[in-house]
Amino acid sequence: MVAIDPQQLGLEFGSGAVVGGLVGFTAKKVAKVVAVIVGLELALFKFLESREILTVDWGRLTAGLAGSAESAASGTPPSWVMTILSTLSISAGFTGGFLLGFRKG
Repeated sequence: MVAIDPQQLGLEFGSGAVVGGLVGFTAKKVAKVVAVIVGLELALFKFLESREILTVDWGRLTAGLAGSAESAASGTPPSWVMTILSTLSISAGFTGGFLLGFRKG
């Protein structure tokens, strides 16, 4: 029989939620900065291409994105999934906190 300590589960869930909230908030802020940088870079590429200073192979540039999407849809779960399942109480708190922090960020 498995002994479950509700206090320990609450501590794990709560600490996971706090850390997840902080990471989610920070991730959203970083994602916004990265999106702006990538957008500016693509706009710069297009500008330089229109001035015939630079030649961009747009098909090859987007082929890498399509390849990564195909590998993500392969359906085979990675080995780290079992690790996440074994730490479910912390993971659940972290996920909830991450989503809340990401939403508020």
